[in-house]
Amino acid sequence: MGVNGVDGGSRIELQHVEKTYRLSSGDSLCALRDVSFAVEPSSFVSVVGASGCGKSTLLRIIGGLSYQTTGEVLLDGSRVEGPRRDVGFVFQNPELLPWRTVLQNSMIGAEILGLDMNTAKARALELISLVGLRTFEDSRPSELSGGMQQRNAIVRALLHDPKLLLMDEPFGALDALTRETMGIELLRIWESLRCSVIFVTHSVTEALYLSDTVVVLSSRPGRVKTVINVDVPRPRDLSMLASPEIAGKAAEIRELLGATPQRGVVE
Repeated sequence: MGVNGVDGGSRIELQHVEKTYRLSSGDSLCALRDVSFAVEPSSFVSVVGASGCGKSTLLRIIGGLSYQTTGEVLLDGSRVEGPRRDVGFVFQNPELLPWRTVLQNSMIGAEILGLDMNTAKARALELISLVGLRTFEDSRPSELSGGMQQRNAIVRALLHDPKLLLMDEPFGALDALTRETMGIELLRIWESLRCSVIFVTHSVTEALYLSDTVVVLSSRPGRVKTVINVDVPRPRDLSMLASPEIAGKAAEIRELLGATPQRGVVE
């Protein structure tokens, strides 16, 4: 299943990916089963599904932080066999070091990767400005709001110019208004950088607003139920969520997941 994109970030291809865990009881637990889809360069793709369906596991496999039991993950034609320098991660919790400033937290990856620190600092300051944290370079996490902390985490993930950005429910801990603001900001950042993005979320509306394509996973073991193209022009604003097309796609996804808004399985 393909996702339309333009030349830019990485192309990702998943071929029959499965993940089975061996439990302490000796039993097996299948988290993912026969997952196959492709993401073209510079596409923004969201993955949605009910809790426990394997979304985060899938993201960790794509990024080389976990290993599939069977199947393959290819980035630009090469197999993913471990963490890669051309992949960035943003998780639900920013995980900033409390004793470090915004600039210092931004540069952790540069230190680990052994990059030229002068070049990394210049890039960090550029990204800090891009995400709207200019004048907060010397602030520590305790002096930042939740949304500002997550912006700092995004800078950290982008510092080494990854071709693929993996985001695991990065706005899940934020209040509704801040979450909407961060979605708008994320699109602005992505449209500036044009890396490929795979974004895991529980929110159907968030997925439709952000994405070119939404991958819908079944309940555990997670399987690809369908891939839905979001044919809405960019740039976008939140008013698009009221359009009949988006409302129809949201209803389709919720039906596929066996959920309704009242039951609260997905937003």
